[in-house]
Amino acid sequence: MSNQKISIRFFNDREVRAVWDEEKSKWWFSVLDIVAVLTNQSDYSKTRNYWKYLKAKLKKENSEVVSATTQLKFLAPDGKKRLADMLDYNGIKELTTPITMKKIKYGT
Repeated sequence: MSNQKISIRFFNDREVRAVWDEEKSKWWFSVLDIVAVLTNQSDYSKTRNYWKYLKAKLKKENSEVVSATTQLKFLAPDGKKRLADMLDYNGIKELTTPITMKKIKYGT
């Protein structure tokens, strides 16, 4: 994806970055942005740590969310292009389940 088509979407007034994949004809969304929205977290490092923990937990459970994740070069908050975990629409639907269930269970 040398000539990336990038989009900024908003969910609950929060920025969610996305990249169009011409080859697969679909949008890939930043996992960290989605996690930040779902957990109502504005601190980037806390969001990153939460995703790191959740990703490891889901990997142990053989969750399809982790296998559906792809890495693409993306502009990070520090202004540098870095590999970032990305999910398509179906992956986002899968990701919301464990986060939502935790919020229901613990009331967070």
